[in-house]
Amino acid sequence: STLLDAQETGNLTLRENSIVKEVMYDEAQKKAIGVVVIDAITKEEISYYAKIIFLNASTIATTAILLNSASPSFPTGLGNSSGQLGHNLMDHVVNEGTYGTYDGLKDKYYEGKSPGTIYVPRFQNLKNESENTDFIRGYGIQGKGERENWQSIAPVGIGVSLKEQLSTPGNWKISLGGRGETLPNYENKISLDTEKKDQWGLPLVKVDFEYGPNELAMMKHMTKSSEELLSKAGFKNVGSYRTSPSPGSAVHEMGTARMGHDPKTSVLNKHNQMHDVKNIFITDGSCMTSSGSQNPSLTYMAMTARACQFAIKHYFSN
Repeated sequence: STLLDAQETGNLTLRENSIVKEVMYDEAQKKAIGVVVIDAITKEEISYYAKIIFLNASTIATTAILLNSASPSFPTGLGNSSGQLGHNLMDHVVNEGTYGTYDGLKDKYYEGKSPGTIYVPRFQNLKNESENTDFIRGYGIQGKGERENWQSIAPVGIGVSLKEQLSTPGNWKISLGGRGETLPNYENKISLDTEKKDQWGLPLVKVDFEYGPNELAMMKHMTKSSEELLSKAGFKNVGSYRTSPSPGSAVHEMGTARMGHDPKTSVLNKHNQMHDVKNIFITDGSCMTSSGSQNPSLTYMAMTARACQFAIKHYFSN
């Protein structure tokens, strides 16, 4: 929707098949002057110049571009005087697989693929009565209710009897899974491989990440509380079939170019503007200082709108 709005202004150009190689930095002017792009098909390098740059390639790609944009002023990556670039990588901690069944409401069904979705907002560590001694911060619970039918394991059979089984809904069931906050950890990071390259000659990204004690305790609590919720709500056959998938499974990568007031400990200021290179703005997940427990997409969009207003006022007001 926002791309359509931008297109209607007549000022938008989209260039497909473009791999950003680096951001160009002018040592004399002490500012970014554009980007170098590799055509994914022809592998031709093309330079584009701009007064300001919004670098939002998604967390890992954004920071990889900055790390690859080394210069005499920034030998460890563009805008990395703090040494924070690439560090404090986060993803939401995920715990899925708690389920239960319900014997009633067999005369009820639903339309659509998955209309019975559920969201339980964070309820831990909000007030004194909800304080948890096992971990800080908290998590939300997502899930859905549906009737068992052919979307589950298909029954054995053939012909009319098979069709009848496939078209007859089974019992109601519910499934729950937690999404929790991952705390920033300097040792959780991305870096560039100095030896291995991709097909465009760019260094591959290396990821070093593991959950800490806080996340592990939170995952355990997610399962326990999800089972308690279903049992007290009257569901039967309550259980959990797995604990947590590997880090990165939530696909909510954050951190690696964090915001902050102090240029010595952060990459971006409160306007999502780079401390070291003032005409670069970053409003994707890499700017985050902690992950929270909510889906972050709308937060990114809000920060982008705010940063755009600041950039327009600062660079184009005259």
